[in-house]
Amino acid sequence: MADIVEDRGLQRNRKLKDALLQHKALSAHGFSERLFGLLFSGLVYPQIWEDPAVDMDAMELSEGHSIVTIGSGGCNMLAYLSRSPKQIDVVDLNRHHIALNRLKLAAFKHLPSHADVVRHLGVDGVKSNSRAFDAYIAPHLDEATRTYWQKRSLTGRRRVEVFNRNIYRTGLLGRFIAIGHIVARLHGVDLKQFAKTRSIREQRQFFDTNIAPLFDRPLIRFITSRKSSLFGLGIPPQQYDELASLAPNGSIAPVLRERLEKLACHFPLKDNYFAWQAFARRYPRPEEGHLPTYLRTENYKAISRNTDRVAVHHESVTVLLSRKPAGSVDRYVLLDAQDWMTDDQLNALWSEINRTAASGARVIFRTAAEKSVIEGRLSESLRQEWTYLAQRSEELNLQDRSAIYGGFHIYVKTDTAKADE
Repeated sequence: MADIVEDRGLQRNRKLKDALLQHKALSAHGFSERLFGLLFSGLVYPQIWEDPAVDMDAMELSEGHSIVTIGSGGCNMLAYLSRSPKQIDVVDLNRHHIALNRLKLAAFKHLPSHADVVRHLGVDGVKSNSRAFDAYIAPHLDEATRTYWQKRSLTGRRRVEVFNRNIYRTGLLGRFIAIGHIVARLHGVDLKQFAKTRSIREQRQFFDTNIAPLFDRPLIRFITSRKSSLFGLGIPPQQYDELASLAPNGSIAPVLRERLEKLACHFPLKDNYFAWQAFARRYPRPEEGHLPTYLRTENYKAISRNTDRVAVHHESVTVLLSRKPAGSVDRYVLLDAQDWMTDDQLNALWSEINRTAASGARVIFRTAAEKSVIEGRLSESLRQEWTYLAQRSEELNLQDRSAIYGGFHIYVKTDTAKADE
């Protein structure tokens, strides 16, 4: 069983709310932050929306590396295990993500076979999954996580029964995608038909004919001009402002159109499980395409063998790093968390990163806008300790199949960094 850190905050999500609030409650910004915090306090990402193939290339990940990463849906942490790193510390302020990460680790360690793991985590409509949880997973979970998944709703269903249906249709993101499908249907477009395309040419035709015109519809332009409209994507008010800065008229519809075009048209559908979740609301079947990295047959043995190398923590990256020895971490994965941070929070985080960074350490993260969020905000003394790999960052950003971010960024500890230009 993975090394599980006691989750004292399971009953309440105060840590997450505290991290989100930067303005007074009665201000417009403060209201938006509190509304987002309320929505974000539930399950947000049943699937992480950062491409692990890009992550591992950017990190140059190999055996012996010690990683600190934000958990989200847990898919990427498991993908990293396929490279047999020395240790992975997973952190998240969302208790639902913590429970999901712990369940996925236990599934890999205790379900009888790879086929069982795929049925549990990668196939919709498998009604026996909750029984498999009871028989193989639940006995090995810590008490708090087991209680979380066995909790019953008002209808009498246990929370774990979501795996009998389709967990990827749940959570804040799953519901947002569902609303997107409904809005499209109101305008005469069935987005699920995109899954019937058989080439990039057909994908492009479907997008140009059916999807792109939606962004010119008054209703969609009105909706996307409201900050709250994108809370379902996990985009907080701060990130919305970054996206809006890219749009000349204040509506981020053109920005969203561009991102969705990349998702729909820049990669073969059979190779892009992010597009399958967005359009078909499930993963592809074997004859249709490839599963996520962590569910592929060739990675199963390494991942199941390495689950004991993961520790899951319900806290922030900064707090976790404050307990770690100097020079003890090789790789840091920050997702898009810095988009939410104040200058003080950024500098506190990077102070701990700089202290704990081993020789040759790398930090990777994504941003809603194209520009790196730390430029011009870190103290000069901290910034001089790190070299930005601008060209490599741009190359890998183009390869990110999730397509929802404007920028991907790699920083290397300056003492060993090589010029990339």
